[in-house]
Amino acid sequence: MGVKKFKPVTPGTRHKIIGTFDDLTASKPEKSLLAPLKRTGGRNNDGKMTMRYIGGGHKRMYRIVDFKREKDGIQATVKTIEYDPNRSARIALVVYTDGEKRYIIAPNGLKVGQKINSGAGIAPEVGNTLFLSEIPLGTVVHNIELHPGQGAVMARSAGTYAQLIAREGKYAIVKLPSGETRMVLVTCKATVGTVSNADHSLEQHGKAGRKRWLGRRPRNRGVVMNPVDHPMGGGEGRASGGHPRSRKGIPAKGYKTRDPKKNSKKFILERRKK
Repeated sequence: MGVKKFKPVTPGTRHKIIGTFDDLTASKPEKSLLAPLKRTGGRNNDGKMTMRYIGGGHKRMYRIVDFKREKDGIQATVKTIEYDPNRSARIALVVYTDGEKRYIIAPNGLKVGQKINSGAGIAPEVGNTLFLSEIPLGTVVHNIELHPGQGAVMARSAGTYAQLIAREGKYAIVKLPSGETRMVLVTCKATVGTVSNADHSLEQHGKAGRKRWLGRRPRNRGVVMNPVDHPMGGGEGRASGGHPRSRKGIPAKGYKTRDPKKNSKKFILERRKK
């Protein structure tokens, strides 16, 4: 999949760069795998706004994606590659030999008609889900579990991948997309390959209205507010606002918010790049 640039016919098309969608093979989703998705507008159950800058946007249905891939030993055939409005990656509709249909995150290079498997003792090919104990070292993987049977939680967005570096006892050492190197139990599953739609990072909206379609309202900077509204507000003229911080006063840009006594700290061998 590539990206498409536009002639600057209007101000909205001057900087617009979007995907070509030429990798999609279906225009309508599988009805049995849809679920309603209610919008909150950033409000809680009292109707109070707890998250700012959320509201509006196009109505969506949720696609139920199989992140567990627990149908071990049953072969599946890729039926379609589809667009998912709820994520940056493409999804693939797969049909198992027993007739069940499921959505999975489509890896790069997955084709319609291709056979995929999951479980122990299968080949480490693109789209197959294996235990980390059986994946060859140096293999590029995505959709990695953090706890056995939990379902994939890491390396799921468009174009991302992790690399299996080593194995030590009951742990595998994985280098994540953020640059972090951490230990994961070898009994956790991961899918071979890179997540599809790698050109997603090259896209540019071109106009503010396109952000509104995604449900994102205008975001105000703290420095342009009054002191009553933000710690960085106030001052004569265009004051810089002092130290960068959130509306509740928590410092940003360099201030560490991670708990140094967090239980998972012992599994992280190298922190992400600054």
